[in-house]
Amino acid sequence: MRPLPHARPALTAALLLLPPALSGCAWGAYFPAITPLERQVNGVYEGEGNGPTGRVPYRLTLGLVERDGRASGSLVNLESRKVYAGSGSFKRLVDGTEITLNLFENGAHRANLYVVRRDTDGQIRLDGHLRTVVLGREALSYSVSLRPVAAQP
Repeated sequence: MRPLPHARPALTAALLLLPPALSGCAWGAYFPAITPLERQVNGVYEGEGNGPTGRVPYRLTLGLVERDGRASGSLVNLESRKVYAGSGSFKRLVDGTEITLNLFENGAHRANLYVVRRDTDGQIRLDGHLRTVVLGREALSYSVSLRPVAAQP
C-alpha cells in the first residue's frame, strides 16, 4: 500500500526531524554520575547496636542522591539475617551528614534509623539511633555505631 502523494512530504519531514528530536531530550538530562558528597558517603558500613535486647551486629548499605536529597539502603541484622529496606532523606551539616531512613520488612514499617556521618581525625563513623516501630510508634531504641567496610576487589 503506497502513501498518498500529498502525505509523502509530511512523512519525509517527520522522519528527518525524528533523530534530532530524540537526541535533544538527552542534552538537558545530563547529570554527573556521582557528586563528591555521594562518593564520600555511599558504601557499606558495619558495626553494632546496643539496646534493651543486648548487642546486635549490623551491616548497612547506604546510597545518597544529592540532587534529590534522598537516601536509601538496606540494613541487615547479622545475627538473625533479617534484611530491612530503607528510604529517607539527608541533610548536610557543617561537620558531617545527618541521615534518616525509614526501614521496612516485607512492606511493613519496622524501624527508623537516625545517624550522623562524621569524619573525625581520619576516622569515618555513622553514629546514632535505631528505633523499632510497633503499631506505628517508635518503641525500643538501640545506640548504633557503624564504620565503613573496605571494598572487596
